[in-house]
Amino acid sequence: MILAIDIGNSRIKWGLRDGRAWRGRGSVALADAQRLDREIPPGAIERTLIANVAGEAVARAVVSALGPRAGDVVCVRPAATQCGVHNGYEDPAQLGSDRWAALIGAHHLHREACLVVMAGTATTVDTLDAKGMFRGGLILPGIGLMRRSLARGTARLGLQAGIVAELPRNTADAIASGCMQAHLGAIERQFAQIAAEPGALCLLSGGASAALYERLDLPKRRVDDLVLEGLVRIGREPA
Repeated sequence: MILAIDIGNSRIKWGLRDGRAWRGRGSVALADAQRLDREIPPGAIERTLIANVAGEAVARAVVSALGPRAGDVVCVRPAATQCGVHNGYEDPAQLGSDRWAALIGAHHLHREACLVVMAGTATTVDTLDAKGMFRGGLILPGIGLMRRSLARGTARLGLQAGIVAELPRNTADAIASGCMQAHLGAIERQFAQIAAEPGALCLLSGGASAALYERLDLPKRRVDDLVLEGLVRIGREPA
């Protein structure tokens, strides 16, 4: 089996995959890395694939928690070409390993042009063509991070609950709506660049993807744990 681990900015997401299906998926907080071995179902693990944006100390804690059970551990790094995806970054190594894995997962789920949106602590909006070429993308503060930044950076805009509205009439709703509309606008503008291509689709994943999905008026699909999907694809390549 392959164990896929996505170490993000706030949580560690994991998925255990046999040859056909997920045997289990879950997540723990970064501070709870030592719980991983208890969380993951029993079974022989051949390879552990890790995408990590949280720093080497967290990766070491994850590997230590798994111990010998982890099998062959691979910390994924972006490459110029892998699993049919071509890295269009000026410096391919600069691309985040989570974005790289998500692009690989997206290419194998949808072989036409797609916009890959990962909505978490940060939001990434990446363009992938039908030939597997990553053309480039955006990085935004995530919706929650945008709201917290306004609360920290202004004297009178505290962090408060609000709802998304077309024409907000109070400050809390204006903040919630502004952060949401900023994301929707960025996604829709990027999707417009590929909208005329056959089968063009927006793939959304991450904790904030549900709220975005219901408000986007374009061809779309939500995919749970797109980074994990990509890690499994990478893990199936010869060592």
